[in-house]
Parts: sequence; C-alpha cells; structure tokens
Amino acid sequence: MEAIMNFIQETGFYRIATGDWKVLIMMVISFVLLYLAIVKKFEPLLLLPIAFGMLITNLPGAGMYHEILFAGGHVNWSFFGGSPITAEFLAELEELGVSEAVRGTVSVGETISVGLIDVLYLGVKLGIYPCLIFMGVGAGTDFGPLIANPKTLLLGAAAQLGIFMTYAGCRLSGMIPGFDGFTTAEAGSIGIIGGADGPTAIFVTSRLAPHLLGPIAVAAYSYMALVPVIQPPIMRALTSEAERKIVMRPLRQVSKREKILFPIVVTVFVALLVPSAGPLIACLMLGNLFKESGVVERLNKTAQNELMNIVTIFLGISVGATATATTFLSFQTIAIMLMGVVAFGFGTAGGVLLAKFMNLFLKEKINPLIGSAGVSAVPMAARVSQVEGQKANPANFLLMHAMGPNVAGVIGSAIAAGVLMALFG
Repeated sequence: MEAIMNFIQETGFYRIATGDWKVLIMMVISFVLLYLAIVKKFEPLLLLPIAFGMLITNLPGAGMYHEILFAGGHVNWSFFGGSPITAEFLAELEELGVSEAVRGTVSVGETISVGLIDVLYLGVKLGIYPCLIFMGVGAGTDFGPLIANPKTLLLGAAAQLGIFMTYAGCRLSGMIPGFDGFTTAEAGSIGIIGGADGPTAIFVTSRLAPHLLGPIAVAAYSYMALVPVIQPPIMRALTSEAERKIVMRPLRQVSKREKILFPIVVTVFVALLVPSAGPLIACLMLGNLFKESGVVERLNKTAQNELMNIVTIFLGISVGATATATTFLSFQTIAIMLMGVVAFGFGTAGGVLLAKFMNLFLKEKINPLIGSAGVSAVPMAARVSQVEGQKANPANFLLMHAMGPNVAGVIGSAIAAGVLMALFG
C-alpha cells in the first residue's frame, strides 16, 4: 500500500490537486499558442515548438528543464556533473536577486538529474542557435535591393527606433506606483522585441536577462506574426493618399561582384564597430556568401534547409521550456507583452517618418510605405508595404523596393543588439 501511495504522490495529477494549479494556466496558454500556430498559422515554424516546449516544461514532475542550472545569469556547470546543491550557492543566488520560487525548487545536498531540455537549452544560453539561424537566414536572403538603393539602409536604421523607445519606456515604468520597473539589462532585452527579429531577441535576452527569455520570445514571435495587423493602421495614419501612390522606378541590376563583396565588407565593418554584434552579423553574412559565391551550393542548401530546420526545432522547444509558471505568470510578463506592441509601433513609425523626411531633399521620391519594412520581419514586412501600396495604386509594385529596408533592418537589429550588450552586458 505504501508503494502505491508513493506512486500516486509522484504523479503530476497529485501535484496539481495539492496546489500546483499555476501549471494549469501555463498549459492553457500553450494550447492557445498551439491553436495560433496550427489553425491561424501565426509563425508556425517557431511558435509551434515554443508552445510545445512550454507545455512539456509545465507538466509537474517531468523534470526535463531545471531553472536552477542556469540561475544567476550563467551556466552552473558543476551541477551538470552531479555536484550537490550547497548552502553557499543558494545564498549567492539570493544576493543576485533570484526569486524564492526558483531557489525553492532545490534543497541543500540535493543533486540534479539533468533533463533533455537542460542540454538543448545550452545552445540558447551559449548563443549557438540564434547564430546558426542567422546563417540560414543569410543563405536565403538577397541583399541586391539594398545594394541597388543604399539610401534604404537609413530606413532600416530608423525602424530600430522602436528598440530604444521601448528601452526608455521600460526604464520609466519604475515610476508606476507599486511596480519596481525593469533593470537596464531587462529593459534592453525587452526593447529588442522592436527589432522584429526573433533570433536576435533570444540572443540578447539569453545574455542580459535570461529569466525573461520565455515571455520575451513569446512576445517577439507573436507580434512578428501580427505584423500584417499592427503595421497597416500606423502606415495609413502617417501617410497621405498621394504619398502612398508614389511609384518608384525599377532598381538597377546589381553585379555578382557587388553581391560577393557586400557580406565581406559588412562583416568587417560591423565587427570592428560593434564587436559584440560580430557573431550574429558574421553568421548572417557567411550564409549570404554561401549563396552569392556560387561555389558551395551544397553548403548553401544545407544552411537554408537541413541545418535551419534542425536548429529551429531545438531553439523553439528549449525557449518554450523557459516559460515556467514561476517566471511567466507575473505582472512583468503583462508589461512585456504591452511594451512589445509599443516597440513594433515605434519601429514602424520611425521608418515611415524618415522616408517622409528624406523626400524633402530627394528629387526621386521614396514611397514612405517602404519605411515600415525596416522592422526586420523578413519578408512579411515588405509584403505589407506591397499590399498597402497596391491598395492606393493598383499599378504600384513596392515589394523589391521594400526588401531594401527589410534586409537593412536585419543588419540594424543585430547592430542594435550589439550596442545593448556592450552597454549593459
């Protein structure tokens, strides 16, 4: 009978019945995200594994992910090797501000049985997965529109306004009565949502505020999927019908030499300017060099397909697994979701307004709609510019023009990420 009772007490059903009810809320949230990924097709390639990772990490007793292994902002390697938890370690975590909910998951003298997600999460924590994702993105990206019209680089830069405005908003949130606000590192991690670049958001957050990785990743990919909903009202509000009807002349043909030199020059320049952005930019441009060189087609296809798919699975599951009930269900999460909307709004507005400003000095006018594509949701943001342009003028084709600021936004968000890590890392 004792053995039977021990078995019953070890089940997840018993743990839920005896007070672990918060996991039920997280399971419901994961079901909602699965619905959005499968039925609504909102960024399914990453939202589906993130949602499933969230589900399995919140199953009581599953033991696949242990927050304590990564508490305090770094990998506690000794516990991977089976070392027991010490009182000194728990005291150190308390000094670092690690919550009681996380510290309470272990006791002095206890050893941790490393789970599957613990191992997979190392790729996130060490910055491996986001960089490999960027390699795949680079292998599938044509920087030709940006090279043909370098002015669009400024639009990609302007769209990063959302990152820094959100950072400022997060820092000012401490003025709200009853809310402690966010630290500089946390504010920087939340701000990067405005870059509309999921891997970059994950890369920055894993370095600056790993305890917020779950809600920031969910916010980043959720709002990336909602770009066609968030952007159009802002674009129409900031532009006149005449501006939306502007027709841009076809882009010049970019030579193969230019396309080969571009990733090399950008890598060297950015790595020297912002060294902390070097890993992201280098992987992005290496993937692009695979594509444009024309001599490593097998590597190019692997980076675009097999490698990209494998890393996406590991990244999604391990990021979703960080969204545990102890960290996700808080006022902070609500604030992060709200600030994510602010980030996308300011990013969209920044690109559009700079395009309007540039038109004051340019003989050949830019359609301001392409400025919104500076948020680096490739190619979704560019498609939104195309759709809105054709609503105003059915003969208008803005897609290739919008791809310039769109890919510039990818570079811009990586540089912004490097700046934030250099300042607050």
